Amino acid sequence: MKNKLTFNYILFSLVVLASSMVHAQIMPDSTRLKIDQLFTKWNDITMPGCAAGIVQGDKLVYAKGFGLSNLENKVPNTPATIYYMCSVSKQFAGYAAALLVNQGKIRLDEDIHTYLPWMGDFGKKITVRNLVNHTSGLRDDIGLAQFYGLGGDGILTQQLAIKMLKRQRTLNFDPGKKFSYSNSNYVLLAEIIKAVSGQSFKSYSDSAIFKPLGMTSSAFAEDHSQLITGRALSYEKKNGASFHNAVQNVYTLGDGGLFTNVNDMAKWVANFYQPRAGTFMDIELMTTPGRLKDGSSIPYAMGINVNTDRGYKRLTHNGGLAGYRTIIAIYPELKMGFYVFGNGGDGDIYNKINQIAELLIPDRSEKKQLQTPAPRNDQVFVIKDSTELSSWVGNYIAANGYKISVNLKSGKLYVNGNAELEAEGEGSFHMKARSSVKYQFSVDPKISDAVVKLNSPVLVNPIEMERIRQVPLFRAQLNKYAGRYVSEELGTFFDIGVTKEGLSISDKYHDPVKVSLFGADHLFTDYDFLNHIRIIRNKGQITGFELNTGDTAGLIFLKQK
Repeated sequence: MKNKLTFNYILFSLVVLASSMVHAQIMPDSTRLKIDQLFTKWNDITMPGCAAGIVQGDKLVYAKGFGLSNLENKVPNTPATIYYMCSVSKQFAGYAAALLVNQGKIRLDEDIHTYLPWMGDFGKKITVRNLVNHTSGLRDDIGLAQFYGLGGDGILTQQLAIKMLKRQRTLNFDPGKKFSYSNSNYVLLAEIIKAVSGQSFKSYSDSAIFKPLGMTSSAFAEDHSQLITGRALSYEKKNGASFHNAVQNVYTLGDGGLFTNVNDMAKWVANFYQPRAGTFMDIELMTTPGRLKDGSSIPYAMGINVNTDRGYKRLTHNGGLAGYRTIIAIYPELKMGFYVFGNGGDGDIYNKINQIAELLIPDRSEKKQLQTPAPRNDQVFVIKDSTELSSWVGNYIAANGYKISVNLKSGKLYVNGNAELEAEGEGSFHMKARSSVKYQFSVDPKISDAVVKLNSPVLVNPIEMERIRQVPLFRAQLNKYAGRYVSEELGTFFDIGVTKEGLSISDKYHDPVKVSLFGADHLFTDYDFLNHIRIIRNKGQITGFELNTGDTAGLIFLKQK
């Protein structure tokens, strides 16, 4: 039996090699060898790996698999291996929507309730354009799923995602205010496509995109239990040692759900500059970057990022779920594209796109000149009263849980112990190592304490933080936090209790974990999906808490009396 398996594996490998050589014959051997070397770490028949493709014009000039698609049966990765695309799927949903927009069946600035009347009332208009550009403020369905007990092994289906989203009544932010990536946007987009086309999302994608392009090995999976011939299984290393199965537990549509291979994806790449499904008008609509309400542009279009690389327009998207890692880059001006699909949980997959570009695309961009330090003003601001510095020392926290510590060492202020601050004016400082990051300290009479406003080029709006006084709480004070906190919007609850170590939190799905207090009103838990909560009070009495972590805000849990 062992000899037979070995013979079959060698025979299969020879067939794959021959197929790769046919595809790659247009590319010089020297170039192909350099590309092969980029994937050396995965060229191992004992571990999972990846499959890669390079398209020039309408030709797949490089197509090769590395490592195994199935560790148990020793099946190698090949250009025909079927991979789960993760968020690379979004561009297909975006293009399906673009086709329907240009047919007059979808209006981008229409309220989503026109197409999805069953969605809840948020008190604010969310448009289809908000969905495709990730500017809706909707919370991510994958994040919400954990409140329903779906851990790493639970299956999140389209039906369950819709059920959760129907209950939502609040948003993370006002629609159009900012860009914030949320899978929920494309789950709902798939439902809109289904509603206006009169077909299932899977059927419409097949008839409008896959069939015209001849993508015979591509499909959206509606049923998580269906068999997919030739599928690469998903793996991750456990504790940095051996590989284990990594369960793909999300089977929603639009945000993900696509299964395809290297051979088929070549036809999709070529469609961006030689349309066979749709027209150039559809491509142009899909690849037009979005805008916020204030008129500022964002790089995200309709399921794809639009940017510039090496002096050329580039269309990109990546994805990741369980052990799958996927990325695609298309250069429409060059009629070229390349992509890599991995199944071993290795994030280095993403780096290969830029490395391939360096090998194949001459850099015509304006070279960055070495920036010489701007001449400093001779009149450097000097703090006359050193007590001002000590007055800003302490721990600060924002409403969303972002926190910093400010301390004084040798007459200088430092953030988080190592980032030195230089003075610009009274209460005004910038980070010495990065002058564009600024801190403005002041005293807020409402709280009779210090506040700080952090400005940075990477932030749309400044982060405002207030100083927290750390006061030890005795058991009697901790008992005031204890109780059941219920969210009608999520249809779930959390219990906060008092232990010997302090506070703990749990629900009907998860074991109790520790709660750490930061001041009296900011609680941090050991749950990754409930990292930071802020206590709500009425006349000093605790009446509930708000889940407020990063971009997730406004989820209220009321304390039962």
